[in-house]
Amino acid sequence: MQNNQNFDFNELMTKAKEMQGKMQEMQGKIANMTVVGKAGGGLVEITKRGNQYAVKTVISTDLVPGLSTQDREMIEDLVTAAINDAVDKIEAATKEQLSGFVGMKLPEGFGGEGDAGSSGAE
Repeated sequence: MQNNQNFDFNELMTKAKEMQGKMQEMQGKIANMTVVGKAGGGLVEITKRGNQYAVKTVISTDLVPGLSTQDREMIEDLVTAAINDAVDKIEAATKEQLSGFVGMKLPEGFGGEGDAGSSGAE
C-alpha cells in the first residue's frame, strides 16, 4: 500500500483547475470552428459551427432551376432555421434527461452542445 503522506491536495486542485481551463478553451475553439457539409455532389451545402448550429444553407440553382432567387434564399433560411430548431430541442431534451438523472435543475450553460452560440441563422 502506498504512503499518502506526500499527497498534496492543493497541488491536485491546482492541476484540476488548469485542466478545467484547458477544457473550456478547447470547447470554445471547437464551438467556433466552421465546417461545410455537402450533398448531391455540391447541390446542397450547409455550413455549421462546432456547437452544432447551422450558419448557412446554400441550394444550387441547378437543383431548382425554375425557382426565383428570392424563393431559393427563403428556402435556404428556412432549412437553416429548422436545423437550429432541432439542435435547440436536442439540447432541451438533454438538459431534461440530465436534470432527472442528477435530481436537480442544471445551471444555464450546462448539458448541451449548443450552449456556446445562438440558434439564429446568420
